[in-house]
Amino acid sequence: MKISFKNLLMGTIAAAALVSCASDGAIVVPEAPLEECVYMGDKTEFAVWAPDAEEAQLRLYHSASDEAAFKIVNMKLGKDGLWKAVVKEDVKGSLYTFQVKKNGKWLEETAGIAAKAVGVNGMRGAVVDWDETDPEGWAEDKSPEIRPSDIIVYELQHRDFSIHQTSGVSNKGKYLALTEEGTKNPDGLATGIDHLKEIGVTYVQLLPSTDFATIDETRLEDNQYNWGYEPLNYNAVEGSFSTDPYNPVTRIKEFKQMVQALHKAGFRVILDVVYNHTTNAANTGFERTMPGYFYRMREDGTFFDGSGCGNETASEQAMFRKYMIESLEWWMKEYHIDGFRFDLMAIHDIDTMNEISERLHKIDPAVVIYGEGWAASAPAYPAEKIALKANTYMMDKVGAFSDNIRDAVRGPLGCENAGFMDGVAGNKANVEFGIVGGIEHPQVTVEAWTSNPLQHVSYASCHDDHCLRDRLEVATKASEKERLAMVKLAQTAVYTSQGIPFIFNGEELYRHKQGVKNSYNKPDSINAIDWTYKTQYKDLVDYYAALAAIRHAHPGFCLGDAALVREKLQFIEVDDPCVVAFRISGLEGIDSAKSLIVVLNGSKKNVKVEIPKGNYVVLAQLGKADADGIGAYSGSHCAAGATSATILAEY
Repeated sequence: MKISFKNLLMGTIAAAALVSCASDGAIVVPEAPLEECVYMGDKTEFAVWAPDAEEAQLRLYHSASDEAAFKIVNMKLGKDGLWKAVVKEDVKGSLYTFQVKKNGKWLEETAGIAAKAVGVNGMRGAVVDWDETDPEGWAEDKSPEIRPSDIIVYELQHRDFSIHQTSGVSNKGKYLALTEEGTKNPDGLATGIDHLKEIGVTYVQLLPSTDFATIDETRLEDNQYNWGYEPLNYNAVEGSFSTDPYNPVTRIKEFKQMVQALHKAGFRVILDVVYNHTTNAANTGFERTMPGYFYRMREDGTFFDGSGCGNETASEQAMFRKYMIESLEWWMKEYHIDGFRFDLMAIHDIDTMNEISERLHKIDPAVVIYGEGWAASAPAYPAEKIALKANTYMMDKVGAFSDNIRDAVRGPLGCENAGFMDGVAGNKANVEFGIVGGIEHPQVTVEAWTSNPLQHVSYASCHDDHCLRDRLEVATKASEKERLAMVKLAQTAVYTSQGIPFIFNGEELYRHKQGVKNSYNKPDSINAIDWTYKTQYKDLVDYYAALAAIRHAHPGFCLGDAALVREKLQFIEVDDPCVVAFRISGLEGIDSAKSLIVVLNGSKKNVKVEIPKGNYVVLAQLGKADADGIGAYSGSHCAAGATSATILAEY
């Protein structure tokens, strides 16, 4: 998110004062799933959760611009805390709001807390026939089967990916951009979804695509830009990436078309979710139905702000925990989403994350769940009970981003050096920690925070902070040739890690953002990916593709079990602070190779590393890589050139 690198909390933190809001013991939480609008043709059922309200009304509108409702219906309170109303006529296409009275005062209108379809800018819910939102063949849509060892995540922002004039995409900046095949840059090289196939990634992680508040959907001609980490309606699709934000059905159908096309092309889809905070709280359904309940509040009525965005939500509250779980289930069942990335996950409590994991794995045993194991400042909840990176081992099948390997390979945030990839000493231990996937290992000195290596998300850059190219241009005086060698070295560490490899969209093209660290609201001139870079830096693109092919061909790089990693992965002693070497052996029955050897040489000199004598196929060396091999080697010493990686396979 836009502030997640300011005042980060990467380890344990002191607990702040506990939330002072209504106890769940006094609040009625419905057992049935929350359904605020259910369209049934000749009638529609509405419900809003506001158990301590004095009155509630439903208002129906013909359009988002209408000032007056064409129908106002008084709602009735049930024992489950839900105010309900039934409109016995066909109101498909209408927009609706709820309004509740508390302490003798009518609060502002709201689309509710769980609107699944919304009008332009999301301030009113929409009555839709969900059968009309399905593209042709949607019932047959299936997620591809992908082995854990083949998971490679590509983080993608819709506008970045396709808005540039060189993308060759017709639906630039839209969901539909990811449905177009055969798109090319001016030199005839593949772009868009075909490019993703070429580079071997298997999961596409979408930056926030749920309805957010920071783009005015009535003024899209102004080319507004925002990452979207200011959520408004968690269960509805963002309209600015659709071709018609005024039509609720259009945005839903186009999002589904995108997911369908990605699945058909062999990718699974991860959604970046931002349950840790909302946009301006006063504008949300939470504060307009149950003020103070969904957030952690101080005794004086102000908001705690562990998110750095003005508020932090209270996942420990029974209704918000229920809400999060049902929201995620909705995205899986209705939109066929395959995984979730949690923004500032450390604001959420561990019990909620474990219940989320249990419920979502019942829907799809292969669902992928991970998040940022930190917050912007100390959340108002005990440190031992929240989903900090340090507590990852306490969560079941929930992973976290590893700032250990990130900071080691590229230099710590705020530090004026480029780390291991630029020959800076002091990073070896954290590179090794990343290689084993954050588990306890007898040769690793960094304290473990995962119980399974697949809980460790290995990466060198993401949307936050400098992309790799900008980082190198800020932190080194090296030539471009030398910097490209550093990128290859850093990514070889990521791709040979026992964790989940993760790359940022366009970094394989050597993209830049003109040195801007926090580009969350900057124009296309900063954020758009120039696809002519694929021509200019084709050698780098090919290297990324080769790394992916090597990983896919060799599941030994992802053993998926801590005990197996401790048994089969051994580091080779090298008396150089900028050289990491390791061997994965005993792979019969796991891999086509008997053993794999990797030497990561961050130093500025060539090195020779002693290895078991044998006959090897060279998979990578001196900035070149190929899963089928680029040569053969027989002997007991592995030569590694300066600022480069060597990968050997013994068959």
